[in-house]
Amino acid sequence: MSAVRQNMLEQTVKVTSWEHLQQELFADSWNEDLGRFRSRYAFRGLSNLDYPLATTLMRLEGSYAGLEKHLLRNFKKYAHRSIVEQDSLWHWLSVAQHYGLPTRLLDWTYSPYVALHFVTANIERFDLDGVIWAVNYLKAHQLLPGNLRDRLQTEGANVFTVEMLAETLCSLDDLSSPLAGDFTLFFEPPSIDDRITNQFAFFSVMSDVTQVLDDWLKQYLDLWRRIIIPAELKWEIRDKLDQANITERVLFPGLDGLGSWLKRHYSPKKGGNDSLK
Repeated sequence: MSAVRQNMLEQTVKVTSWEHLQQELFADSWNEDLGRFRSRYAFRGLSNLDYPLATTLMRLEGSYAGLEKHLLRNFKKYAHRSIVEQDSLWHWLSVAQHYGLPTRLLDWTYSPYVALHFVTANIERFDLDGVIWAVNYLKAHQLLPGNLRDRLQTEGANVFTVEMLAETLCSLDDLSSPLAGDFTLFFEPPSIDDRITNQFAFFSVMSDVTQVLDDWLKQYLDLWRRIIIPAELKWEIRDKLDQANITERVLFPGLDGLGSWLKRHYSPKKGGNDSLK
């Protein structure tokens, strides 16, 4: 086994129970300076352990990097101008990601329970182990170029807003400057609608549009953890999340979220009691 793979495994824990899961989700959340439990992790839940931290732009495959500017330019051209608060790259990227345009952004949440929802929302994948990635955004931001670190420090902020980024990075070329090296930053989108707010959502973006975040994280083992959710625990987790009101009805307000919740809620458990409640 290679040293890199061994180190990756050391950053990974496979939970064995609901109680064990709670311990891992809230590990390292105590802030001594504040005397409060304040996690500095970004969480991303995946229904399949083998899924990479790949962007929707990457999933286009082929020469996807060369398509990025064309996709965004045409999205801006055909979208209603009233959908963005300001005509900046970061407002447009946030809106485009939210409405399904392939971008270099990745979705994250401050809430470990919202991440758990996305691990267990698709009951067709309940035969597969899932995973939650937890990335410390404070430590990730310590690796930023000086101008970006200074912007956070001046603002007294832990993550960027779209306004802060618009003042510092005006174009995709600015983000990908070879002088800055490879980095990852986290930023909060504008509250486009209730989905953003209810999902406690924010985004990550990498300077290199072609680099998968997994590969970048391998260089910095102190930035992240992986929590594996075994397939045999998914039904218990799903039922307890439903009881806690972490559902599509809340996270995706509207009739589409309601429909998704009802479809899943009334789907029979395969291999178990098929009676509907």
